[in-house]
Amino acid sequence: MTTPMSRRSLLTAAGAAVTLALAACTATDPLAQQANAGDNKNYIAGDGSVTEYAAKDRKPAVQFSGMLFDGSTVNSSTIAGKVTVLNFWYAGCAPCRLEAPDLEALYKETGPKGVLFYGVNIRDEAATADAFNRTFSLTYPSFHDKDGAVLLAMTDYVPPAAVPTTLVLDKAGRVSARILGVAEKGTLKTLISSALAQSP
Repeated sequence: MTTPMSRRSLLTAAGAAVTLALAACTATDPLAQQANAGDNKNYIAGDGSVTEYAAKDRKPAVQFSGMLFDGSTVNSSTIAGKVTVLNFWYAGCAPCRLEAPDLEALYKETGPKGVLFYGVNIRDEAATADAFNRTFSLTYPSFHDKDGAVLLAMTDYVPPAAVPTTLVLDKAGRVSARILGVAEKGTLKTLISSALAQSP
């Protein structure tokens, strides 16, 4: 018969094993580390990494369709031939608030060059999204993507719950660059300029 002391020993050993396993996983995965932190911030911030894909290495054009908060539908055909920026966000995400003014500034700067900007709101209802837009004077439209339709189409590039993430699509609708975490204005501007300079 097992004594109470030996049961406690077994539980202690099991707990230690789980702790070691989690440590091994999170040591090399910053997103997993944040998920296990238990700090209740309700988002997983990207690690700030910037990836630009050479034209020859890009995957086929992304295929998606989604509804904007104004009720209109945007899909892959809508953006054909245009460099497009997709920014995944929601109002309760602190890094999203940090980058919002720079995104709006770049939208105004590059819009006349034919660049399209769309937010992809993955969580909020219209009233919450509208309040965010008013606070930061955002004028580019956002998808109401609470059902995950646009996010699902971008799963090769956007880790689940890693918000904010910003994608730049080239004129052929392929992902040419990705920023995990806050999009620094100068970096995103360079990535947009690079996509604009390329042939369709």
